[in-house]
Parts: sequence; structure tokens; C-alpha cells
Amino acid sequence: MPGLESGLIREVILVDGGSDDQTRRIAEGTGATVLTSPQKGRAAQLRHGAENARGDWLLFLHADTALSRDWAERSQAHIAERPQHAAVFTLAYRSDAPMAKVVARRANWRARTLGLPYGDQGLLVSRKLYDQVGGFPEVPLMEDVKIVQAIGKKRLNFLSAEARTDASKYERDGWRKRGWHNAWLITRYLLGASPEKLAKAYS
Repeated sequence: MPGLESGLIREVILVDGGSDDQTRRIAEGTGATVLTSPQKGRAAQLRHGAENARGDWLLFLHADTALSRDWAERSQAHIAERPQHAAVFTLAYRSDAPMAKVVARRANWRARTLGLPYGDQGLLVSRKLYDQVGGFPEVPLMEDVKIVQAIGKKRLNFLSAEARTDASKYERDGWRKRGWHNAWLITRYLLGASPEKLAKAYS
């Protein structure tokens, strides 16, 4: 594993939100620290992980996202060269569907242009900056967008290493339909809709 080989990874924390599969057993078998979130919701899990982490840098990843092998090299360069900035990875979907690359390309364009990547792209941030912006907010949806808004586009770097995320929702709903659904949610959020209201429309 690149992060272990380079010494970049010092601890791995998995925050379980109530899974009933083999997640905990597998994680514990690899030596990870497994915690149970005291509250429901992804934001609560992310906050709980950060509260228990001991490192000077934090890397947040969703359970359905895996990084390309060059992530450690790119991350080390970022930490050395731009320690005052946070970073996210380039989005890719684990799918052979032709639309997978189209949707990913659009999402990466939006993220870079607006400075609004989603949590699927991971988040590499120093403890200092994370605490400075207040960490992940306690909201039922859009916690990933709200924290990068707090960090600000000028303090956010985009790394060429890929965050390869699960595509099952797109394959279930259709690539175009799901893409427009997500675009409509972020548009509503930027127009002032509350995360609580948006969470009811998200599935």
C-alpha cells in the first residue's frame, strides 16, 4: 500500500455508522481503529473520526472511494509544498459505461471552476486548517460542500491522483438522470435551500 510504504499513513480510523455486513471485521483485521459514530449521518461520522485522530494531517475518504496508487506521492508533494492549503483528488467512477468518463469530466470541471468538489473526491487537510474552519458542520447533507466553502477556493488544490468512487447509484438510476438530479441539488443549495430540506430529496 503506497501510503504505508512511504510512511505517510500513521493511523487508519474507520467510523462505522451502523453497518450490518463484514465492514468492522475486515477493518479490524487490517489493524485499523474501528469506532462507532455517536450520531447518525455521514457528517457525524467524519467529525467523530477527526476528533479521535492524532495526526497533524487528516485524509477523509468515503467508504466507497479508493485512491489510485500515486495518491501518496501527490499528497506528500502537496504537504511539503503547500502546507497552508487543503487538497482533493480527481474524480473517476469505477464503471466501464461510456457515460462514466463524461460525468466525471463534468464534475471535475465544476469542482475546479466553482471550487466545490464533493466528498467523493476525498479531502486532505491539515489539522490546523480543519480546526480553523470548524470542521465538518453538523448537517444531514452538503457537509462536504460546506467545509470546502469554509476553506475557500484559494486554499484548495486539485491533485492529479484519482479518487475512484462507486457508480452504483448512476447505474441504478441512469447516468444522465442521476447527473441532473445531483446538479439540481447543488443548484438548490447554492440558491439557499437548507441541507435539511435537500436531504429529504436525496437518495
